[in-house]
Amino acid sequence: MRVSCKIATVLVLLVYCLAQTDAKTYMKYKDPKAPITARVNDLLKRMTLAEKIGQMSQIERLNATSDVLKNYFIGSVLSGGGSTPSPNANARDWAKRIDKMQKAALSTRLGIPMIYGIDAVHGHNNVLNATIFPHNVGLGATRDPELVKRIGQATALEARATGIPYVFAPCIAVCRDPRWGRCYESYSEDTEIVRQMTEIIPGLQGDLPPKMHKGVPYVAGGRSVAACAKHYVGDGGTHNGINENNTIIDFKDLLKIHMAPYYPAIQKGVSTVMVSYSSVNGEKMHANKFLVTDYLKNKLKFRGFVISDWQGIDKITSPMDANYSYSVQASITAGIDMIMIPYNYPDFIKDLTDQVNKKIIPMSRIDDAVRRILRVKFAMGLFEHPYADASLANQLGSQEHRGLAREAVRKSLVLLKNGKSPNKPVLPLPKKSKKILVAGTHADNLGYQCGGWTIAWQGLSGNNLTAGTPILEAIKSTVDPMTEVVFSENPKAEAVKAGKYDYAIIVVGEVPYAETAGDNTNLTIPAPGPNIIQKVCKNVKCVVVLISGRPLVVEPYVGLMDAFVAAWLPGTEGQGVADVLFGDYGFTGKLARTWFKSVDQLPMNVGDKHYDPLFPFGFGLTTKPTK
Repeated sequence: MRVSCKIATVLVLLVYCLAQTDAKTYMKYKDPKAPITARVNDLLKRMTLAEKIGQMSQIERLNATSDVLKNYFIGSVLSGGGSTPSPNANARDWAKRIDKMQKAALSTRLGIPMIYGIDAVHGHNNVLNATIFPHNVGLGATRDPELVKRIGQATALEARATGIPYVFAPCIAVCRDPRWGRCYESYSEDTEIVRQMTEIIPGLQGDLPPKMHKGVPYVAGGRSVAACAKHYVGDGGTHNGINENNTIIDFKDLLKIHMAPYYPAIQKGVSTVMVSYSSVNGEKMHANKFLVTDYLKNKLKFRGFVISDWQGIDKITSPMDANYSYSVQASITAGIDMIMIPYNYPDFIKDLTDQVNKKIIPMSRIDDAVRRILRVKFAMGLFEHPYADASLANQLGSQEHRGLAREAVRKSLVLLKNGKSPNKPVLPLPKKSKKILVAGTHADNLGYQCGGWTIAWQGLSGNNLTAGTPILEAIKSTVDPMTEVVFSENPKAEAVKAGKYDYAIIVVGEVPYAETAGDNTNLTIPAPGPNIIQKVCKNVKCVVVLISGRPLVVEPYVGLMDAFVAAWLPGTEGQGVADVLFGDYGFTGKLARTWFKSVDQLPMNVGDKHYDPLFPFGFGLTTKPTK
């Protein structure tokens, strides 16, 4: 009997001890059933200063070794433009490399997953064989927010196919001057159109649940990604359209024009906001506490995290890096939570640590930043599902997504002229003809029709950069098999005259560029485009298709053209251009930008007092499909 009592006592003590051990080892932040706020608070109180500052650091993929991720407690990794695991990396190659980084992050003391980000500004554009959609300048011409939402859904799936849960999109800049090298990243000069196109955010992230608090980041699950509204704020309004320059504007117009798209973006639960390189009235946005903290965070109740642009804090001073410690202090004090420091992460971490220890930057500011970063990671489900979903690999460049991109191309085309007489339209073109000419630098160049931010940061030339359909190939596959298609990139006038062509299609335009490399003060069609137009259009009925990221100077040549189509930067699915040229679908696009006569008129936007465009905002001729 005494033995039985002793055994019972031992069992009770054993159960008690196990219960106490479970209570001590239970970590609320690892409990998926606990509220996000409780999980954030629990994790935050366990973190050292080094772990907190690590979460605030985003480094380039090239530097993200396992040792660096573990020793610095790095919270985020990114791929810069054109930064890939290998030249021909497929979805599984990407996922394998990112999962390896994630394994290193999870091996740290608290096991906080890192978040991998990438620019996916017109599809998953860094990745070989991804679907490349039209750039935003073309999507604005569609006036179709529902289409843009579907593009967001497709982009999210393709990003997830490579193991990437975070994209630096959408750009919700309101480009007020086409001389700006990033104007093609903007949907329109008109704030209302840009506001409507924020519907891409629920496309990327998923629809906000009905009872969800506004301003709180939301990601629906493993088929969605965290989005990033950029570049906050006024990036599209810089003086003379100079990239990263100064937006000179009164506060009322800043709110009315440039701030306005951020309201619906935040209401739709956007997870992150990226700060602009540019300044507002002389104050660098990366150091602007009033607009970042007082307005975005406090006034607009944004609860996601604010991220810098690539080396954005370095550019607070001029010259760049003139006083790095000051740049660290100014940017963190302004309210930036995650710093994109692709290369200089050791100095950033050291400087910020010193400033916190010296009470220059209060711990409350660090805690605010980390709380926001953790909130997004918990909202994404990253703690429960940190690794790539291998079942999504076949989503990259899927036929369904290519069909969607082709639809977007069709709807983005704007018909600006159709016949030299209103009673004699040229378009749609007949598929059955004896002989037609296709000419121009952009007719058989997939890289040119995709533009910048495609495989490489500045874009590429040629047809071997990724999978897709050049416009020439699309024309050949659309016309009747008996129609002879002759391609000559830059034909001689005599050859055109002697060719006895029924008609000619000329495809010319800008060569790819991104950011400052695209700043342009003359906006002429690059040579030999004008010369090709003149030689061909003087000798045969011609349709000119312009591939460009913005309106260009065309007034000297419009009179020669029989038809003129603005195709913007259509992406990989050139078949969408042929679909409309030959009447399988009608033209429906409307200008989302004013088409100026001369650069001397710029900046000129709809509603200006001295508005005198070649083609006004909203213009676009229509055609009906051929039965």
